[in-house]
Amino acid sequence: RNWRSPYPISPPRRPPRPGRGDSGARIIRMNESSYARSQGKPAAVKGILLAGGASRRMGGVNKALLEVGGHRIIERIVGTLSQTAQEIFVVTNTPADYAFLHLPMLRDVVPGAGSLGGLYTGLSACADTRGFLVACDMPFLNAEVIRYMAGLAYKADVVVPRIRGLLEPLHAIYSAACIPHIAGLLHNSDLKILNLYDKVEVLEVSEQELAVFDPNLHFIMNVNTPEDLQQARRLVQEIDQH
Repeated sequence: RNWRSPYPISPPRRPPRPGRGDSGARIIRMNESSYARSQGKPAAVKGILLAGGASRRMGGVNKALLEVGGHRIIERIVGTLSQTAQEIFVVTNTPADYAFLHLPMLRDVVPGAGSLGGLYTGLSACADTRGFLVACDMPFLNAEVIRYMAGLAYKADVVVPRIRGLLEPLHAIYSAACIPHIAGLLHNSDLKILNLYDKVEVLEVSEQELAVFDPNLHFIMNVNTPEDLQQARRLVQEIDQH
């Protein structure tokens, strides 16, 4: 391979230990922690905004630039992140498309590596600060949800919601401890972001916990299709009033 990580490649998987998954990763679920214990000072986070990838289901249109409630989706995301993040990085290979945001732009360190490559690029720029990874097509991010997750970030390497039975890796907080493991996955051309979770400590946050801040869980909505866009435009007035 032509690309070599500047970080040490993650070591081989260790044998499983008690309380850990088959891979040796430790999975922590919120039903093992109390709500009260999570109310410490939120960890400092920086925003990693992924603004790339084909929009095939949207007919090739750049989803980030579609308008919902009179603002581009990416502007809505940045507006919410600015309430919670120390700094926001836009990971994109087309920085001219987002120059109007006046934010730092990062080109992929490993081109063509999808969301995992974008996470690697953004997290590498965060230094020792945790990174909140988010996709560019989520118009209803919730600052209180992000703060709550940041309050849990000291407990694990990854803090990720589990919504309707599924993990949401593109709405999650990652620590620098993930970087060598991501480098190992990229080195092996393994681009599935959830495979990172086999190698690090993961705190899953239940939808019941996050519904305290967003009862309808709109924060996790993606605009992937024209139908999604229509739904978002119907919802926006109701959501923005709260």
